[in-house]
Amino acid sequence: MANLPPGIHFITSFTREQWYRAFTFVLTFMLYVSFHLSRKPISIVKGELHKHCPTSQVIDKEHGIQIQPIKRLSNESLCGWEPFDKSNYKQLLGALDYSFLCAYAVGMYLSGVIGERLPIRYYLTGGMFASGLFTAMFGFGYFYNIHSLWFYIVTQIANGFVQTTGWPSVVTCIGNWFGKGRRGLIMGLWNSHTSVGNILGSLIAGYWVSACWGLSFVVPGIIISLMGIVCFLFLIEHPKDMNCASTLSSSDSKSYLNGSNRLIILKPKLIAMKTSSFEDPEMHCLLPENETCTKPLHHKNEILEGLEKGKSAISFTGALRIPGVVEFSLCLLFAKLVSYTFLFWLPLYITNVEHLDAKKAGDLSTLFDVGGIFGGILAGIISDRLKKRATTCGMMLLIAAPTLYAFSAISKMGFEATIVMLLICGALVNGPYALITTAVSADLGTHKSLKGNARALSTVTAIIDGTGSVGAALGPLLAGLLSPSGWNNVFYMLMIADTCALLFLLRLIRKELQCSLDQTLFKEH
Repeated sequence: MANLPPGIHFITSFTREQWYRAFTFVLTFMLYVSFHLSRKPISIVKGELHKHCPTSQVIDKEHGIQIQPIKRLSNESLCGWEPFDKSNYKQLLGALDYSFLCAYAVGMYLSGVIGERLPIRYYLTGGMFASGLFTAMFGFGYFYNIHSLWFYIVTQIANGFVQTTGWPSVVTCIGNWFGKGRRGLIMGLWNSHTSVGNILGSLIAGYWVSACWGLSFVVPGIIISLMGIVCFLFLIEHPKDMNCASTLSSSDSKSYLNGSNRLIILKPKLIAMKTSSFEDPEMHCLLPENETCTKPLHHKNEILEGLEKGKSAISFTGALRIPGVVEFSLCLLFAKLVSYTFLFWLPLYITNVEHLDAKKAGDLSTLFDVGGIFGGILAGIISDRLKKRATTCGMMLLIAAPTLYAFSAISKMGFEATIVMLLICGALVNGPYALITTAVSADLGTHKSLKGNARALSTVTAIIDGTGSVGAALGPLLAGLLSPSGWNNVFYMLMIADTCALLFLLRLIRKELQCSLDQTLFKEH
């Protein structure tokens, strides 16, 4: 009897459940790539919506003030696309960012609650179709020669609301299929969809930005709509939907999804669990201040109030009581402020500093997202090894603040220096952001106090990312207000935000370090 070919042997070495997990990993990755792909065009097109006016401008050298030339007809403006061709264009472009992100922040709190009460596949599919429509609608302004500021603002608001369907849905799916064994590494790899989407969005939008910027929005709108069809046809929300072995009906055992080697590991009987003093090393350091590292949670009943054996959706206040949710949410507010300021304003900054056109600036800005991929993976590996999520985020935030100041100075020294600093800043800025929105959210959404209520994951994820989205809305707005006074002020604002993010983690960092010290002393004795 002949031996199996190596390829077939490799395929058959994986179980049915493992193949489903890999498929869900890839599918949810691609789905959220399309979300970020559709958000990126606005940052690329900014350089086309407002161009540097021709030499007909008068410059007051004494005060360094540009005096706007005589007003031209809307179709004859050489300073960009009306109404963004005016001298206050930075504030107008900032208003577009703020409209989208403010709607996204408000909608995120609602999205998690709604998402728990609807089938994820239908909810996500509908959101992707709507996102494709409103993304393309912004581009229709070019083809139909629309110059009303309110048209673009309303389109951004609508798009911000519908895009909130994405994150809670995909995180819930990936959290259902993968456990805490190597969650930091797995979700660090998975979260690279953010950077991959930004890169693809930059390249697609940049291809048409100079010739026909309307297509920079229409094409991504079509792509996310097509991915919505894929979502409807193939998304598997939970292992139990495929009758996987991970769903056991036995009252004496509890299924546990482990992300390292096997799909399931049967936990000891519930009675043994109650008498055991062992706590999950990833979660026991996120307990409230008045509890020790080895004591079980005393407020489980408060968190589970309103739940029926893990089948009902958790309340908003119940999710807030989970240890660590408030601290990580506030930390993400400032971390996301920094990340989204780069997302929306980096191409315009490169255009002004390096004097490149919109396409080249957009291509160069993708290096920030390349660095973000490595930063997210590195944060996941470190946090898995140390078993300390807050400490890992704190270390990267501590290094990021002075690095941002270095970027503002070094990026003016030349093209090569800008490339290096973009990679470094991308890793340090997006590392904590990626870790909190993925592994930390999944950890807290599957906290032991929830007794296996997987439906709570959507609400917890929405609270954390929704709070972060408040910072994402404030960052670009503040950048638009501060940039006319000089880009240095924008970087000072970003450094302060990173410092604030670190401050909100200090209590959790202290708790994690104290737990490690107590465990070391216990082993020594």
